[in-house]
Amino acid sequence: MINTGEYNLMKVLREVDFGVYLDDGAEGILLPKRFVPANTNIGDEINAFVYHDGEGRMIATTQKPMGVVGDIVKLRTVTVTEQGAFLDFGLMKDLFVAKSQQLAGMRPNGEYLVKIYRDDQTNRIAATERIEQTLSNDLLTVKEMELVDLIVFRRTDIGYVMIINNQHTGVLHFNEIYRQIGVGDKFQGFIKKIYPDNKIDVAAGKPGYKRVEDEAGKIMRLLNEHEGFLPYHDKSDPEEIYIFFGMSKKTFKMTLGNLYRQKQISLEDKGIRLVK
Repeated sequence: MINTGEYNLMKVLREVDFGVYLDDGAEGILLPKRFVPANTNIGDEINAFVYHDGEGRMIATTQKPMGVVGDIVKLRTVTVTEQGAFLDFGLMKDLFVAKSQQLAGMRPNGEYLVKIYRDDQTNRIAATERIEQTLSNDLLTVKEMELVDLIVFRRTDIGYVMIINNQHTGVLHFNEIYRQIGVGDKFQGFIKKIYPDNKIDVAAGKPGYKRVEDEAGKIMRLLNEHEGFLPYHDKSDPEEIYIFFGMSKKTFKMTLGNLYRQKQISLEDKGIRLVK
């Protein structure tokens, strides 16, 4: 079965002047000539994204859209009409957001966080700003310390509400944030704590000593690149540490402690030095 709004692995059925037709179990789906990979032959398999063109026909492309069905992405508005708005989706055809699926109206060149979905009646793909109703913490699919994908959803008094794996919500507290972030930003994090009512706290990066092990290599590389000395220590400003190392001060201190115990660095009043 061919799923619109997703990648489908299909065999080449036949070749025509304007492209090739891919096997959909019926007459085939056109992959226009400009998107056909070089040296493609009948019987080859092509992983193509399938959607509906402006005339309502299913069509395939090897272009890479900015998301597939189920993804939550930040997209820019190209056109606004009385019926809705069209968002730049990375394909030749823009993604439609009906007026009923908008929260406060969209404006041209505005950027909005939306979820891509497939309409049950038309089988066409569209987008909605009404993301909250698609998220739930009733039945959790994550556990504490598990690595997850995070999307910044909205700012609150205590931090940012984050979308977890496109399914759940959690809070990234201000004291866990060490750089500027904004709605729609995506990065990896982990489940820090799950409360009895299924509320979740998250943190950026990797948990515990996994994070330390990753950052140790970064500090050693930077030391080698700077003649074996860096003017940073446990009294350095957290913002300066984050700007230079890309890690929180807590992670920085944990990593230094590890490297010091392994006798790979020495700690001095003005910084850290590589042990030769």
